[in-house]
Amino acid sequence: MCFKTDLGNKYFYINARVLGGSLLEGEAMLTIEELKRYDRQIKVFGVEVQTKLKRARVAIIGAGGLGSPAAYYLAAMGVGTIKIIDYDKVSLSNLNRQILHWTNDIGRDKVLSAYEKLSNLNPHVKIIPIKEKVTRENAEELLRDVDLCIDALDNWESKLLLNDVCVKYRKPLIHAGVRGTYGQMLLIIPGKTPCLRCFLTEDVMREEERLPVLGVTPGVLGTLQALEAVKLLTGYGKNILNKLLIFDGYELDFSYVEVKRNPQCSVCGSV
Repeated sequence: MCFKTDLGNKYFYINARVLGGSLLEGEAMLTIEELKRYDRQIKVFGVEVQTKLKRARVAIIGAGGLGSPAAYYLAAMGVGTIKIIDYDKVSLSNLNRQILHWTNDIGRDKVLSAYEKLSNLNPHVKIIPIKEKVTRENAEELLRDVDLCIDALDNWESKLLLNDVCVKYRKPLIHAGVRGTYGQMLLIIPGKTPCLRCFLTEDVMREEERLPVLGVTPGVLGTLQALEAVKLLTGYGKNILNKLLIFDGYELDFSYVEVKRNPQCSVCGSV
């Protein structure tokens, strides 16, 4: 049948069944409230793409500076299921950049703080808080049912481990890292694009005990990760394949570095 609804003073005619006040599109179901909630982005890419988002499952590994904006926007845009994976607690020094957490959250588990904020932001999204550290032993169990992973970690050891397990289990990964007013982002699609091991060397990956970070820098990169995730999940837009995005907040400059797969890569060379 033809369904008529008033969204933003415009009428949309959608071929669908209406059942219990909901719009059915394949396996996903958009309620009338959701159609109104997502009205402005439905005007951009349509109901079909919105239903793809509702079917999608994303894992965000890290509920800190990068994970906060990525999670906020993915939840706000209607990604159906979001796993938030982090084993840490909120501390005072987190609050200049980790906007999922507030002053009264100090001492709480980050995943529970995130669950509370995101569930209140959008009750139509299923938020799954997991207080664990991703390891080689538990990665398959934690990530097997997601469509993509977002690297919101803060150290190279954990980032490289996540890179390795995502390649092993063929999970697309959106990497980002920040320092000061600088940041980088890379989309990793196993078997199609280079992984982090293809071009990073040990001298580049020196660890610092407490990275200097301007609060807004991870906000920029985490938001870009959310944008890239939505494009990959829905097929709307063009993803940055085989390019490392470099953000210079000091000069307010975006640039790209072409990167290629290393056929001898110990992680993705045989994929």
